[in-house]
Amino acid sequence: MSEPVLQLQSVERTYVTEAGPLEVLRGIDLSLAPGEIVGLVGPSGSGKSSLLHAAGLLERPDGGDVLIDGVATNALNDAERTALRRNAIGFVYQFHHLLPEFDALENVVLPQQIAGRSQTEARERARALLTRLGLAERLQHNPAQLSGGEQQRVAIARALANTPRVLLADEPTGNLDPDTSATVFEAFRSSVRDAGAAALVATHNHQLAEGMDRIVTFDQGRLTALD
Repeated sequence: MSEPVLQLQSVERTYVTEAGPLEVLRGIDLSLAPGEIVGLVGPSGSGKSSLLHAAGLLERPDGGDVLIDGVATNALNDAERTALRRNAIGFVYQFHHLLPEFDALENVVLPQQIAGRSQTEARERARALLTRLGLAERLQHNPAQLSGGEQQRVAIARALANTPRVLLADEPTGNLDPDTSATVFEAFRSSVRDAGAAALVATHNHQLAEGMDRIVTFDQGRLTALD
C-alpha cells in the first residue's frame, strides 16, 4: 500500500471569541493516499474551511500535526512552511481568483515562475495542462472572455502547475450550474488521478461527493467516515 501523501494527526484548532474559546477542530485524524479524492461534507460554519487551512499550512494547528509526504510540518519555521506550501500544495476555490489582466496561459505560467521555473518551461507546461483540460483554443483569452466553467478549469490548471502532491478544493463547483459542475469535476478528477496527487474537496453537493473515492462528514469539530 502506498504511503499517505497527506496526514492529519490529532489536529486541533481553537479560536478566541468574545463569547469565549471556540473549538473548531477537535482531534482530527485523516490520511489520503496518492491519487485519492476524498469528499468533505458538512453544514455551513462547521469548520470545513478551517480544516482545509490547517491541511494547506495556511494556519498552524493548536495541537497535533500535518504531514506532507511524511514530513511533519508543525515544527517547520514560517519560511519552510511557505516553501512547502508553494511546492507541494495546490488550492482551488469556489471563485477562481484569476488575474483579470492576464490571459489563461499567463495565469498558469505565473505561479510556476514564482516557484523558479523558466518562462519557456512554464509556458510549455501551462499549454499542456490547459490543452488537457479542453482549453487549447482559449489560451489567449482573458478571464472575462471565458465562461464560468472555463475559468474554473483554468484555476484547476493553475493549481496543478507546480505539480503539487496535495490538492485542496473548497466548493470548486459551487458557483456553476449542474451540467458545467459535472464537466469541471470530471476534469478535476482525471487531472488529480494522472498527477498522482491526493485531493481533499469540501462541497455541499452530495451528488458530486458520491463520485469521489471516500466521503467524510464534518460536524462539531469531528470527522465521521461514510461507507
